[in-house]
Amino acid sequence: MIETYCSVIDFGLIDYKKAYKAQLEFLMSRQLNEISDVLILLEHPHVYTIGRLGSKSNLLINQRELKKREIFVYEVDRGGDITYHGPGQLVAYPIMNLKLLNLRIIDYLRKLEESVIRFFEDFGVNSTRKEGLTGVWVRDKKIASIGIGVKKWVTYHGISININSDLDYFNLINPCGIRKLRMTSLASVLDTRIDMHSAKRTFIESFMEVFGFRCDGKIPALD
Repeated sequence: MIETYCSVIDFGLIDYKKAYKAQLEFLMSRQLNEISDVLILLEHPHVYTIGRLGSKSNLLINQRELKKREIFVYEVDRGGDITYHGPGQLVAYPIMNLKLLNLRIIDYLRKLEESVIRFFEDFGVNSTRKEGLTGVWVRDKKIASIGIGVKKWVTYHGISININSDLDYFNLINPCGIRKLRMTSLASVLDTRIDMHSAKRTFIESFMEVFGFRCDGKIPALD
């Protein structure tokens, strides 16, 4: 029987290493069926992460400049290449048992993209996929990135959605390992700053809808 319950946790602004440690704890608990599926929402301080298929050559600044700007760099166990996380970006880490949900990894990726696409629809923004690539675009600019990990059918890592992100940080890398890839944010598209609390609630709704989850009958408060 497919489980339909998913809890939501909002970590707020949290150090990347602390959030990663928490992910692993939730991952192990989910593998042991000690908890139900969990959607973790958060923002990170400025950080670049390089996935399993990534290369440090896509980091375009040196260690001195990184230290000056107080940007950390981590090599991590997710798919994909290099990406940026920072304040104003909504990050979602689903900890979900794909086997119980009867989902292949490719199905899971497409559903993550669909969750983001529906999220943007609620803001009146038309976003799309690009054939052969993961993530979500608005016209020719990427607005959301996906990099996942899966262990014993349980997912971790996830999605980053540029809400009020400082896009200048993307200019210091080849995002996703793609030269001259242009990035954008919801605030840039709409030309107004977005309330992050409202963005989180809207994303929860689209995520739950796409995956067929319920959240104890209502969307939880994220105060």
